[in-house]
Amino acid sequence: MSDDAKKALIGHQFPVLDKGFVELQDVMGDDLAIVNAARVSFLGESKGLEKDKKLLFYLMQHRHTSPFEMVEFKFRIRAPLVTWWQWVRHRTWNMNAQSGRYTPFEEDDFYYPSVWRKQAESNKQASEGEIDPDEAEKLTALLTEHYDRSFVLYQQALDAGVAKELARLFLPGFSVYYTWVVKVDAHNLMHWIELRMAPDAQLEIRLYAEVIYNEIFKQVLPWTAEAFEKFRLSQRRNL
Repeated sequence: MSDDAKKALIGHQFPVLDKGFVELQDVMGDDLAIVNAARVSFLGESKGLEKDKKLLFYLMQHRHTSPFEMVEFKFRIRAPLVTWWQWVRHRTWNMNAQSGRYTPFEEDDFYYPSVWRKQAESNKQASEGEIDPDEAEKLTALLTEHYDRSFVLYQQALDAGVAKELARLFLPGFSVYYTWVVKVDAHNLMHWIELRMAPDAQLEIRLYAEVIYNEIFKQVLPWTAEAFEKFRLSQRRNL
């Protein structure tokens, strides 16, 4: 990836969901950094594009993972708590989050689903299909009423002098958007993508995974992405 392409990518916000985004803040390394990390065992360096790419594919195919840890990504992410609740389970990420103790929430800091999904009959934790449009419209209206009422109570508590850390109890927890700064190496990012871009992952986090992979990861690490799709993603699809 050229320096100009990297500069254009860093700082750009890719929209996700209704109010969220993914922003690449920084990246350390590229495909060649992975190859050179592998060759350091023999104090070697680049041997040309063809041999370098062949080695990277070998590393991916045979799960030699440590060289992929030499590349790191730092993102700024805005997502609803229903998404973060799943994200934080991946403890290989470094995270620092917006705090509702310091920063008051805004009136529109709530997530509205684009569709109301049905509970899957065959999977207790998943969704499948969509609710009838007329019923969905009623549910969205009820959700709007709930958000409006919650924010009024939150603002009343703040106006009464209640600390922000307590006033936020009036807000609907899973719906509130938070902004986080997160960092992860390429090896652990691929593991996260493999799990969270899978069809059985919850839609909200799957959309973030798809943006990170398609709009950022594949641009920064094109060889790695090609090998990842050949030896990891394709095998998962065939399970």
